Amino acid sequence: MNAPLPAREFEIKMGTLRLFAFFHLNLAFSSIEETQRADVIARCYWPLLRLAQLHGPIGLEAPAFTLEEIAVRDPAWIEALKQLIARGRVEFIGAGYSQMIGPLVPARVTESNLAIGNDIYRRLLGVRPTIALINEQAYSGGLVGLYLDAGYRALLMDWDNPSSYHRWPAEARYQPARAVGADGRTIALLWTNTVAFQKLQRFAHGDISLDDYLTYVRAQRGEASRALCVYASDAEIFDFRPGRYGTEEKLNAGEWKKLEEAFAELAEESFCEFVLPSRLLAAAPKKQQPLRLESAPCPIPVKKQRKYNLSRWAVTGRDDLAINAACEGIYRGLAAKDAAPEEWKELCFLWASDFRTHITEGRWEELCTRLRAAEARWSQPAPPPPEPCGPEITSRYLDIVTPSLSTRLDRRRGLALDRIQFEGPALAGTLPHGHFDDIALQADWYTGNSVFEAPGEHKITDLEWCKARLWRDGDDLLAYARVDTPKGPIEKMLRFHARKPRIDFDLTFHWTEWDKGSLRLGHLTLLPDAFDWNKLSLTTHNGGKDCERFSLRGETVEHGAPVSFLVSASHGVAMTEGWAEIGDDKNRLRIEVDRATAPLLGLLTHRRVRDSLFCQFALSALELDDTRRPAPFRQGPRRFRFSVNGRFPSADC
Repeated sequence: MNAPLPAREFEIKMGTLRLFAFFHLNLAFSSIEETQRADVIARCYWPLLRLAQLHGPIGLEAPAFTLEEIAVRDPAWIEALKQLIARGRVEFIGAGYSQMIGPLVPARVTESNLAIGNDIYRRLLGVRPTIALINEQAYSGGLVGLYLDAGYRALLMDWDNPSSYHRWPAEARYQPARAVGADGRTIALLWTNTVAFQKLQRFAHGDISLDDYLTYVRAQRGEASRALCVYASDAEIFDFRPGRYGTEEKLNAGEWKKLEEAFAELAEESFCEFVLPSRLLAAAPKKQQPLRLESAPCPIPVKKQRKYNLSRWAVTGRDDLAINAACEGIYRGLAAKDAAPEEWKELCFLWASDFRTHITEGRWEELCTRLRAAEARWSQPAPPPPEPCGPEITSRYLDIVTPSLSTRLDRRRGLALDRIQFEGPALAGTLPHGHFDDIALQADWYTGNSVFEAPGEHKITDLEWCKARLWRDGDDLLAYARVDTPKGPIEKMLRFHARKPRIDFDLTFHWTEWDKGSLRLGHLTLLPDAFDWNKLSLTTHNGGKDCERFSLRGETVEHGAPVSFLVSASHGVAMTEGWAEIGDDKNRLRIEVDRATAPLLGLLTHRRVRDSLFCQFALSALELDDTRRPAPFRQGPRRFRFSVNGRFPSADC
């Protein structure tokens, strides 16, 4: 009874492996110079069409910017693509006008990006795609409704990162699914597979043999029919090298021929069938439990390995924070004056992800020129901070009391806040040394402080004796501090409101060097006794119209934990409408950020520690990864503006 099945009977019982592939085209690729674009079309894009003609059907995805660039340089390629689409050899997959990171930009910008992209797709190709690739596969629940409203009925998304935070059946990676968005609507999903597309890359680059590659694909077969995405990445890495990494494989002529060989061999396998992505959607089960891809530990899943996370496009690069702030200011100007579509198109171009990674020197300079021109046209600068006045404070502690709040400032710790109390109990402040019965957490944990960390260097903080002043501005109280650090002074202006439960922070860093490292500001440490731990949640917007709420019950969250010595953060929340809120059903705190000054990235830490709870929210102004190249867009001091507010009504969500 336990004898193995004969090989033939085993073959009969095994299911079909439905293969699909799509190639991502991007002439705005960060490390490709404009002068190389014609070469990319000739060496990469024409061979891709040959692959589709000989061994299709395949998918092809491109931002509309790339199609416009091709149409100018080689209109025959556009015509050839249109013919292959008409013959069913290619399915075109949409992305919008530019490759922007949807969870990092306000919803209206993504709406414009998708609408402009669809108009160009219709004009150049005569099609309106119904399947979209989430740019850089940076997904949030808030994006689902935006894609549905733009006419898309399915998304392509990486399986590995979201699935690692959920208990989904392993077999689910081979089947279409549905994702539920922040507004409750659902959209179809096709899964991409990081290992699968990297296996094909390795074969084409000569790193593994054809037999090794085929063995891998055959091993993906199961008893039931499965779908497998064999490729879901760049076209510009075959018979061309963008020059992004020093570790890129040596260029071997004939890599597109090797791809043709692999596709031909797979087509000969009796159990394999190449299909268009849309055909898989038609075969999806009618009744499916929608999946929530996001989670509190991983609120915005991203493609491939963990070094890719939201901080990559938010607070690293040459000066991501400053160019994102400039884009936010332009957005506010466009939205306020009902600007023309061409102006929105320019903003979508400026907010593209490629300018935030391995951008070349020439293209960086061009970006800065265009960005400053758009800023001059549309942005309004923030008002300067008030001039400090009042007598200098000599005591260590400053007790602050207004009709709306009370707190105590510690001049020995750079005006860190000891307790923040609005209406009701104190909600945040300082947890003293030894509060936690865990050696890893037995330091002091403050509220309102700043910390800079660089590899192999001591921390630099503002937790030092400071010169301080306190005075009244109408009914409000203002406190000023200057803290000297090894990198330069930090000036802090705090406003304690009298008529609303709100504390404003206005920080200016007079630092001449912004090296590689992480800078985290405005730490907000919750007082664990003030909250019902089972009802804690984090609420914010990550690129959508509707806010997203993440339950923290039983969760361990470490957004700011390093991935490696090279990558200093793991996850984050974007706060695209300028706020995040944390608390339970009775007591809540809202953190608001002036994104036009600096669109800081939110980092949450949350975990049970024996009989207590450590929950801290911080704002990141800088992180470290492989894209970090100090080259400031803005010269001079850096300013950061944010606030902490008392309870807000749930109707805001």
